[in-house]
Amino acid sequence: MDTHKPNFFIIGAAKAGTTSLYEYLKQHPDIYFSPVKEPNYFSTDIQVAHFSNTYKKNTFLDTETYFSKKNLEPLQLAFVRKPEHYRRLFEDVSGEKAVGEASTSYLYSSVAAENIKMYNPRAKVVAILRNPMERAVSHYQMALRYGHTRLGFRQAIETDMNKNPKGWGISELYIELGLYYQQLKRYFDLFPAENIKVLLLDDFKEDPQRTVKDCQRFLGVKEITPNAYEIYNKARIPRFKLFNKFITESGIKKLLKKQLPGRVQEKLKDRLFSEGEELDVTKEDIVFLKTIYREDIEKTSRLINRDLSAWLKI
Repeated sequence: MDTHKPNFFIIGAAKAGTTSLYEYLKQHPDIYFSPVKEPNYFSTDIQVAHFSNTYKKNTFLDTETYFSKKNLEPLQLAFVRKPEHYRRLFEDVSGEKAVGEASTSYLYSSVAAENIKMYNPRAKVVAILRNPMERAVSHYQMALRYGHTRLGFRQAIETDMNKNPKGWGISELYIELGLYYQQLKRYFDLFPAENIKVLLLDDFKEDPQRTVKDCQRFLGVKEITPNAYEIYNKARIPRFKLFNKFITESGIKKLLKKQLPGRVQEKLKDRLFSEGEELDVTKEDIVFLKTIYREDIEKTSRLINRDLSAWLKI
């Protein structure tokens, strides 16, 4: 029996500020988050067995060991598939009014909306959207950082577009994760509009306090100001792409992350990554992305009743 069933879900989009929103909301005493930030439980169309070798080597997949422990430690991401495991993520709820989790795959997944609806038809859903061109560039930066690619921007985009098969954990989905209209429409078709909150990263950056309090109101908890507003998951570029690719594909990076203290990890990142390096993204590349995204942006704008024309002006 689900005694503490989650009643809200942050569904994405990926690389659109979900981690920062999660960190700010987590500070609220009346909001409970799963110890696994992204359990991906309702994205049942994402098959772990089909993941690429690189993705497998750099993703925590040993859920049996994790859930065998009495106390569940904080974990960024896992693919929880057993109902009894998912229930355990919320066993420590102690009267919090808003209980939730934040899996960015839920926006992309073709079945997550329906699965969430069946699980809790009164659930509230929070999405945060980013200009899809900027999102694709940020995603490319992440792929460089993780050693998933050494290709130039345009070549990486086109190679991924033409990959077959493709999917979450199989390919990067640089383009697909920014096609918001159909992904959001699945939720609008299933949930009442008052149970869906669509935020924009542009607004979040301009006034994080207002955005967080808006989200707190939506979740039905008292408005409070988080202790500090900082940027999480900053984009970094590897200084040594070939070496970065090697330690990623070999699984060494995952091992270092597990074994090294946090301060040592930060020092190592400063040596291996740069925050200021320019990417090889040209105006022609942005025009190319605009031709892909224009229609979807216009449809998304009508769906959420927000003017998104500024996204096409970059």
